[in-house]
Amino acid sequence: MEIEQLHALFLQCHSVCTDTRKLKKNDLFFALKGDNFNGNTYAEQALKDGAKYAVIDEESFNTSSTTILVKNALDTLQKLATYHRTYLKIPIIALTGSNGKTTTKELINATLSQKYKTTATIGNLNNHIGVPLTLLSMTNSTQIGIVEMGANHQKEIEFLCNIAKPDFGYITNFGKAHLEGFGGIEGVIKGKSEMYSFLTNNNKTIFVNGNDTIQIEKTKNTNRFVFGKRNPDFDININFIEALPFVKSEYNNLEIESQLIGDYNFTNIAAAIAIGNYFKVDDTNIKAAIENYIPTNNRSQIIQKGTNHVILDAYNANPTSMRAALLNFEKQVSIKKIALIGDMFELGESAKKEHQNIVDLATSLNIDQVVLIGENFFKTQTKSNTTKQFEGFNDFKDWFKDSKIENTSVLIKGSRGMALERIMEFI
Repeated sequence: MEIEQLHALFLQCHSVCTDTRKLKKNDLFFALKGDNFNGNTYAEQALKDGAKYAVIDEESFNTSSTTILVKNALDTLQKLATYHRTYLKIPIIALTGSNGKTTTKELINATLSQKYKTTATIGNLNNHIGVPLTLLSMTNSTQIGIVEMGANHQKEIEFLCNIAKPDFGYITNFGKAHLEGFGGIEGVIKGKSEMYSFLTNNNKTIFVNGNDTIQIEKTKNTNRFVFGKRNPDFDININFIEALPFVKSEYNNLEIESQLIGDYNFTNIAAAIAIGNYFKVDDTNIKAAIENYIPTNNRSQIIQKGTNHVILDAYNANPTSMRAALLNFEKQVSIKKIALIGDMFELGESAKKEHQNIVDLATSLNIDQVVLIGENFFKTQTKSNTTKQFEGFNDFKDWFKDSKIENTSVLIKGSRGMALERIMEFI
């Protein structure tokens, strides 16, 4: 079946589904494959449960007039997404980066939705499956699409850009994330910059943080819109006021007080302000969008647990974001501060060095106690007698359950695989 014909069938459906547990009536089901599952085996059940059609790629499952046999279901999903994106003829904003992608995406969405009907990536569905699903969730009523792109190796951003074909792009930063897959920090810069190459080659617009020297250098002689702090050469100036307890900024004589912590979130906020300005969202609406945004899903959440003040930042971690979180935590005004930090994953040969660097930093700061959780942190060396080390979560849990934590600020930070949000049960 040609993509044009499949698209016509897709338009008859409610939405696209790849998981029968989330299936809705009249969905278009795609039978994708993984290491431990074969979606083709669920196609018949999907149709029984209400799917309008099921796209399969194994002939033995082509047993119904509503099954659609293709060579490769995943490839077809991606091609359908690109066709649909072209069909809609709407501006697409893509963003990637080592840190802050999802928060920045949410801020941009909040800002632009003040004026436009937007559709944005849900959560962090930002890979070779998530990006197509995001594009296919856009409808004729969508005026601007916002697509988050994640990557852990070279050529992945290039691949995702060729699916989404963005008109605008923004890279939050270049940090020490996925070093194993990218091959070091230079590999990170090269891999993320694939977005710049796509946008430049297609004469599209790049949003640039003017205070990031790498971004400025990488976007020379491109069609760019530059924002940043106090520089007359920038297209828009957004001033940083302070970050305690929450980040405050100033733009066009409007003071904006967010509900986000940490100096590092200033750039995320500034990007949303700049992009809102570019798309001519009213200044007061930009202010309202930023001020009303509350972080969720373990990303710099502020939670009060009894007498304790918790910063739950356990969605993910890498050396860059861990360093920023610790430096910000030191600035918090509190009687007592405890940092509970877990292993950082996907660092490859750099893991030993990077974990030791974080321990050296954490124990040098004005933090009353540092608690290290995970195999990598357990192997580090420390001379601090207030530092605790646990090889696994269960060992930590047994100790922590007996600890009496009161009137304390607690930072919880670690990679997704550590699932440190489990700590909340014991605070």
